[in-house]
Amino acid sequence: MGVLDPESDKISGRTFTAAALRNLYSRSTLQPDLVVHHGSQAINEYNNPDLIPGMYPTLFPSGIGGFEDKTRPTALSFQQQVQYYLNLADRSFRYHHSYLFVALNMIQRRTAHLNTFFTVRKAQFNSIARKLTQVSPSVLDSLAWRLEQEHKLSQLSGEEKIAFSLLKNVNTIAARIPGSQASKIFVCNEIQSYFSYFGLPHLFFTFNPSAAHSPIFQVMYGDTSVDLSSRFPKLIAGHERALRLAHDPVAAADFFEFSWRCCFEHLLGWDFKAEKSSAAGGLFGQLHAFYGSSE
Repeated sequence: MGVLDPESDKISGRTFTAAALRNLYSRSTLQPDLVVHHGSQAINEYNNPDLIPGMYPTLFPSGIGGFEDKTRPTALSFQQQVQYYLNLADRSFRYHHSYLFVALNMIQRRTAHLNTFFTVRKAQFNSIARKLTQVSPSVLDSLAWRLEQEHKLSQLSGEEKIAFSLLKNVNTIAARIPGSQASKIFVCNEIQSYFSYFGLPHLFFTFNPSAAHSPIFQVMYGDTSVDLSSRFPKLIAGHERALRLAHDPVAAADFFEFSWRCCFEHLLGWDFKAEKSSAAGGLFGQLHAFYGSSE
C-alpha cells in the first residue's frame, strides 16, 4: 500500500467542489464513499442514554451511566460527561482504544450540526430558496462530473449554471466550529479588534512545552518515582516517555493547560480569577490584554 499526496495539495479546487456536490444526494453504486453496517432501523445519536453503554459494555458493565439521560436529577451536557469520564481515577476511559476518538468525533459532528447554517442576501432570499428546491440530484451529478473534467463554464447547461450560481450566492457560516476556515477568519477579526482597542501588541511568542521531556508530565501520567523537589529528576528512557505520551493524550492535554497557565500567572503576572493583571505584574510589568490560540 502506498500513500500519495496525503494532504491533498495536488487536488484541484474543482475536484473538492465536485466531491461536495456528490455528497448532497444519495446514489446507488457498487463503490460508495462510506460503508456503515446497520440494522433495519437507524439508531438515534441524540438523547439516547443507551447508545454509549451499548457500544462499550466493558466500560459500562452495569449498563447504566449513559449520556443525556432525562431521568438524571441534574442535567449534564454530552461534552461535560465525556470530560468527566476521561478524568476518572481508574483511567479506563482514556486508555480505551476507541472511546476517546468516538466521543470527540461525536462532539465535533454535533458542533457542525448545530452551528452550521446558510446565509443569503435579503434581496435574493426568495429566488435562491426557490432555486434550491428545484435542483435535482441528476443536475448535481452532472455538474460534479463537468467540474472534475475541468470543462469550461460556458459548456454548462442552463440547470447546471443555476446550480453553480448557488455556490456563489449561498454562504456557509461555521465560525463556531473549531478548525474550520470560518473559525480562522473569526479569530483574525478578534485579533484585529484587539489592535483597535489596545493597540499593536508588544510581544509575540510561541509556547510549545515538551511533555515527553517534562518530569511534570511523568507525574501527571502516574509515575510516583519522579521527585519534583530534585533539581534534575531521574526519568525513564526517552522511548518509554514517548510511549507514555501516546498512551495518555488526556494527560498531555492537561500538561499543556497547566504549563501555559503557570507561564502567564507566575512569569507574566496574569490573575485568571480576576481576569486582569496582578498588582505586582510580571516580567514585563502589568499586562493590559493578551490573545492566544492553539493549533
